[in-house]
Amino acid sequence: MSGGLVPAWSVVVILLLAVLAANLPFLNERIFAVGPRRSPKSIWWRFVELSAYALIVALAGRGLESYLGQASALRWEFVAVWVCVMATLAFPGFVWRHLRRGT
Repeated sequence: MSGGLVPAWSVVVILLLAVLAANLPFLNERIFAVGPRRSPKSIWWRFVELSAYALIVALAGRGLESYLGQASALRWEFVAVWVCVMATLAFPGFVWRHLRRGT
């Protein structure tokens, strides 16, 4: 890797994975998309799923970063920004589920 730049494909993969993971809790009624169907699934289940998916995507990004080069240090700023990013990416699914559909 010249100049320490991350290949563009890795950024696209993580962003697409993050968008899918952020909206998945709001697009289905199954627990973690494969568990038993709950109708309607409570908002708390959706937040638990969103937190778990955010952790999975962060770990995938960390693994990809380690694979491609030297991983940077994780500090509280990263965690704060990542929570804000996942909340922003989850907004369309939240609006569709709770504001548009009214459930």
